[in-house]
Amino acid sequence: MSNQNISDINTLITEDYLRTKKENQYFERKGLGEKEIKPGKIAEELIGMLNADGGVLAFGVSDSGVIQDLGSLDEQELNKYRSLCFDFIHPASNVKLEEVLVRGNLIFLFHVEQELERIFSRKDNENVFIRVLDTNRKLDREGVRKLEYDKTIRRFEEELVNDFDFEDLDEGLLEEYKQKLNYKGDSLDLLTKRYLAIKKDGNYVIKNASVLLFSKDPEKYIPSASVRYIRYEGTEALSGVEHNVVKDERFENNIPTLINDLKAFLRASFRDYHFLDIDEGKFKKVPEYPEEAWLEGIVNALCHRSYNVQGSSIYIKHFDDRLEISNSGPLPAQVTIQNIKSERFARNPRIARVLEDMGYVRQLNEGVSRIYESMEKSMLSRPEYKEENGNVYLTLRNKISEHSKTIHDSVIKAIEKNWKGYSETQKKILDYLFIGQSATKEVLANHCGTHKNTIARNLNQFIEEEILERKSEKQRDAEALYTFKKH
Repeated sequence: MSNQNISDINTLITEDYLRTKKENQYFERKGLGEKEIKPGKIAEELIGMLNADGGVLAFGVSDSGVIQDLGSLDEQELNKYRSLCFDFIHPASNVKLEEVLVRGNLIFLFHVEQELERIFSRKDNENVFIRVLDTNRKLDREGVRKLEYDKTIRRFEEELVNDFDFEDLDEGLLEEYKQKLNYKGDSLDLLTKRYLAIKKDGNYVIKNASVLLFSKDPEKYIPSASVRYIRYEGTEALSGVEHNVVKDERFENNIPTLINDLKAFLRASFRDYHFLDIDEGKFKKVPEYPEEAWLEGIVNALCHRSYNVQGSSIYIKHFDDRLEISNSGPLPAQVTIQNIKSERFARNPRIARVLEDMGYVRQLNEGVSRIYESMEKSMLSRPEYKEENGNVYLTLRNKISEHSKTIHDSVIKAIEKNWKGYSETQKKILDYLFIGQSATKEVLANHCGTHKNTIARNLNQFIEEEILERKSEKQRDAEALYTFKKH
């Protein structure tokens, strides 16, 4: 069967996985006949994974997912790949080579375990690499220095919790994790295999990462491992007699359950508004914020916050015009506000890997880019990141108050009814006003790439149809604003 596990080391890996899994932070294919498959180049890919979050490199599987046969190489050539970790990687690394047969074809699976402290390089030239998303990057001297710093911030999730009560484990969630990984053994053995626990003198000891992921009450062991939602009435946080908090909810649970609970809660908390689909000429009802944006923002905060900074929960502050998500801890040294869309370094890689395995997000490592894309598709402002007082803040802004005050039901119906008869210029006028709320003839002429007289004729038609109105007391006013008519 193509979905049957073929690896004794990673139970996720099936033939289907090798063929169809999208390359990402944790998975890379290398096929015969492709560029850069010499042993030294394969070693560089493994170095990148060692310095980042670990993963699997499948050698003998093409970029398009075709299973090849390394058995076609002579034994001397194969032995170069078998020994490449010793020949090219310094210092000695935790990479396990597994040779497997898929329908009689030999492939190599290099299983890479991420390292907490050591920096790896090529033995022959001392070049250092790091894997970011699905690419391998060579680091300069400054990049290596930052990587050394970043590795020190990862230690908290590795710390052992010697007083953990195993009755606090969420067995149902652990069973779900086992099913996702196609794992048939004991839950605690699985946690050990995934480096989330250790077995010492016959007894299991849980790590902080396991507490955050699988404990029924993480706050019992890690204070402030929670999320707080605050709803304000208006656009500012006021105090005293003007105190304007209308809802204050605290969410305490393991990270997967927090994600599910917050998803359901926020879906019910957000309002809807109308969005003009210019291709169809239909006003579609969409939520206050696209789910992909706020959910990715929350997941990123849960994954990358500094849990060792106690007394500081993740905050979700909901104002009339924006949503603010904040988490404790500065950005890793590799990541800045300027490169946050393209750069990546997981503060808690064990947690990030489990959430990716369990499918709580499709591609965790692409989260920030997806926040930008989903906001853009919804015609909302660009997400705003800032780093302040040791915290990272994400702000998502909406236009719901503007839309709800501006677009009347009768205007929506008239536009939808007449859309097919509108010229491209008329459609551009309506689309611009829907986003910008108001504009002068000159602005609309520049936007549409046509003469002001043409714009004037179209605006007059819209006024006659009671779709638009002109805001000016003067008969001739070049600065007169045109807006949707209020009924």
